[in-house]
Amino acid sequence: MLGSIKRGFFVGLHTTWTLGKIIFPITLIVAVLQHTPILPWVIKWITPLMQLIGLSGDAAIPLVLGNFLNLYAAIGAILTLDLTVKEVFIIAVMLSFSHNLLVESSVAVKVGVKLWVAFAVRIGLAIVSAIFIHIFWKGGSDLAKYGLVPIKEAEVSGMLPILLDALEKGALGIFQLALIVLPLMIGIQILKDLKWLAVFSKWMAPFTRALGMKENTSTTLAAGLIFGLAYGAGVMIQAVQEDGVSKKDVTIAFIFLVACHAVIEDTLIFIPLGIPVLPLLLIRLVVAIILTFIVATIWNRIDFAKGKEATYEQ
Repeated sequence: MLGSIKRGFFVGLHTTWTLGKIIFPITLIVAVLQHTPILPWVIKWITPLMQLIGLSGDAAIPLVLGNFLNLYAAIGAILTLDLTVKEVFIIAVMLSFSHNLLVESSVAVKVGVKLWVAFAVRIGLAIVSAIFIHIFWKGGSDLAKYGLVPIKEAEVSGMLPILLDALEKGALGIFQLALIVLPLMIGIQILKDLKWLAVFSKWMAPFTRALGMKENTSTTLAAGLIFGLAYGAGVMIQAVQEDGVSKKDVTIAFIFLVACHAVIEDTLIFIPLGIPVLPLLLIRLVVAIILTFIVATIWNRIDFAKGKEATYEQ
């Protein structure tokens, strides 16, 4: 047991270092950009597009913050705005698919997924889902009533305080990452040494096969579903390296996880906004299953066609 803990700890340190090199600089840059005209310029630029998806111009603020930063920043912005239940629900669904875009897409690249795939799938799902909700849901016209209001942070001004604040946020992000990744990797190592992960893979095998993936992808799927793309990336990276998960399977798994990841945290976090969270979860799960099945089916048919061509040429 002690050997498993030791191995898991060092794997966790290595994973924290690998992900920290991505998360820290991006967090630092975005935290500084918050105090420049750049983010307000982006918000102003996309405001006219908001009407196409049933949102007011103010909704651009949480969407930009959520995509550049995280869900917590977006929710903080939502709580300062007068939005309808429908608008808040649309924003919640969009950000469920597309949030923390820079960090999580960079992590996807580290796992082995192409950057354009990560961006295209996440942004595409966010926009399409918003259009569908805007067209087909006729209710939700009442003003949203928020259950919790966070404490407003003190305004930071001056070059040095802004830089120190950005460094603090970056360091806090790494610290939070380590708190999750280290015990997670230790636990995973113990489960591996006890052969319990092999049992879990067999349990997940019918589900992963139904979605067009091999059963060795189950650890990657479970990590992303429970811990999210960023925090689950440690397990995902290790699974790809040690379990021999193919680039095809990891890409298909990522497409599923883009639509449905961190299902506990990313669902419960929206409860204070006064929106129906069960439909939010069901939308993510159904979209994930359908999209993954379609992509896997098309990919398998292309591989089958290539295989037949190779056979004929021989």
